[in-house]
Amino acid sequence: MAMLTTLSPEGLIPAGHPIRRIRAVVDGVLIELDGEFASMYATSGRPSVPPEQLLKATVLMALYSIRSERAFCERLNYDLLFKWFLDLPIDAPAFDATTFSKNRQRLLDHEIADRFFAAVVAQAKLRRYVSSDHFSVDGTLLEAWASHKSFKPKDGPPAPPPPGRNSEVSFRGERRSNATHASITDPEARLARKSNATAAKLSYAGHLLMEHRNALIVDMELTEATGYAEREAAIEMLRRLRERKRRRTLSGDKGYDVTAFVAEVRELGFTPHVASNTTRQRSAIDERTTRHAGYVVSQRIRKRIEEPFGWMKTVAGGRKLRYIGKRRNRAWFLMAGATYNIIRIAALDAKAT
Repeated sequence: MAMLTTLSPEGLIPAGHPIRRIRAVVDGVLIELDGEFASMYATSGRPSVPPEQLLKATVLMALYSIRSERAFCERLNYDLLFKWFLDLPIDAPAFDATTFSKNRQRLLDHEIADRFFAAVVAQAKLRRYVSSDHFSVDGTLLEAWASHKSFKPKDGPPAPPPPGRNSEVSFRGERRSNATHASITDPEARLARKSNATAAKLSYAGHLLMEHRNALIVDMELTEATGYAEREAAIEMLRRLRERKRRRTLSGDKGYDVTAFVAEVRELGFTPHVASNTTRQRSAIDERTTRHAGYVVSQRIRKRIEEPFGWMKTVAGGRKLRYIGKRRNRAWFLMAGATYNIIRIAALDAKAT
């Protein structure tokens, strides 16, 4: 055992391993947040899990598709790469899963996920990887951690619990909507579906604003899944961008081809390059926009916004959210998007050298 403790994880990670470039980006982001971390902890009391290690652990959970803090803490006991990434010695014990989960509340209270994502975007801007003129916007549904059985009427006495742990329940003939029903597991989740051909599920809506130079996420938001959430979130994210005198472009799919949305986008100084929707309506844009070559380019590049959505749903495990409540799921969504950007930044750094 004494021989093993003389080893260092630093010497066991291959020099060309991609995780080294990822860690370099993460360390640069954490340096910018030192002031925030100092205000989070008291100078006295029992030692706690450092916020730097909490954020690094969250990045690792997204990178390696780990669904829970307990599973991560179990793997931290034997995975030397994880210990190296967290700056832990080889014989350091893993965090206690309960303490780890409890300390994440401190990150929520200080909105560290927002600041971490903003710092990652700042790193991309510092490297000139981000365009400030051309953007795409899109939204997707993320299934909530709640089942149809939890979707019960808001008014009236609660129904008696069915026998057994997972008994069958029939909803046939029952009218169920967000106006009359709510989930008792996650009251903020909303019943929604992507199209008429898909089943409705309790969900949240995730929204991304992507720039066109390297397809990096410059802003993101998680909202309740309503019929207007995509356009409302898009306008909110555009307003958060720094104002510029020169007009910029915003591309999107047919769901954004709405007269009121197009008019508001133009008022904000953007030229709407949204896909024309002429199925059951007249398009809000015409040949004055679509005849330009830039419109065709925007429509081609905007499809890349599906890449971060796909990564967050598969690798980061967001196809079914793991937390209850909008606030905690929003923090996870921001951290997953920041991790995707970190991977892209590390890849661009490697390409530039």
